[in-house]
Amino acid sequence: MTRQAILDGAAKAFDRSGFGGTSLSDVVRHAGVTKGALYFHFRSKEALARTLMDEQFQVSADVPAIEDPGLQTVIDLSHQMAHGLRTNVRIRAGIRLVIEFGSFTNPDPAPYDAWIETVRVCLAPARERGDLLPGLDVNNLATCLVGSFTGIQVTSHVRTGRRDLHDRVADLWTFLLPGIVPADRIPLFAAAGSPDLRAELGLVSADSAAVGVG
Repeated sequence: MTRQAILDGAAKAFDRSGFGGTSLSDVVRHAGVTKGALYFHFRSKEALARTLMDEQFQVSADVPAIEDPGLQTVIDLSHQMAHGLRTNVRIRAGIRLVIEFGSFTNPDPAPYDAWIETVRVCLAPARERGDLLPGLDVNNLATCLVGSFTGIQVTSHVRTGRRDLHDRVADLWTFLLPGIVPADRIPLFAAAGSPDLRAELGLVSADSAAVGVG
């Protein structure tokens, strides 16, 4: 329980002020624990940050168990991450830290590479089924998708506090699907997320959300 309180406190502090703007005293204050308790569980501020950066991968934890992943899996993952960014301070803090660590001094590509590989694993069988255009390089597509989502969520954060993030992610897929999917298969995919996912996340139902684009 103490460890979880520390992570919650650290997430609030990092989400508000970033890595450089957060001190261990800030974490202790937000967590309601002593510095001794903090150091018992985490050796440093960086160790705390690294743990929170890993929180984002909870979103994709179930992917290896999916029997037949594909393009809709990736679409739904993007909306699951959008939901996490809007509702889960740990994921929000972790993503902020990933961007800070990955963009400035001593950039760390590991989190981006992990997401690219997750997306690639889903897209490879989609290509084999004919859901992607022949000859499409799934590694390049996965790299493009991860980069695009990163930019979209940052822009949404700056402009609306991520209130429009699901809409912007749906836009991404609406514009992208015609360039990567054979025309006759586009209606198979729901750019706003599958109906089951939208029900799970409590997103507002709409005709455009429950059907594919095209």
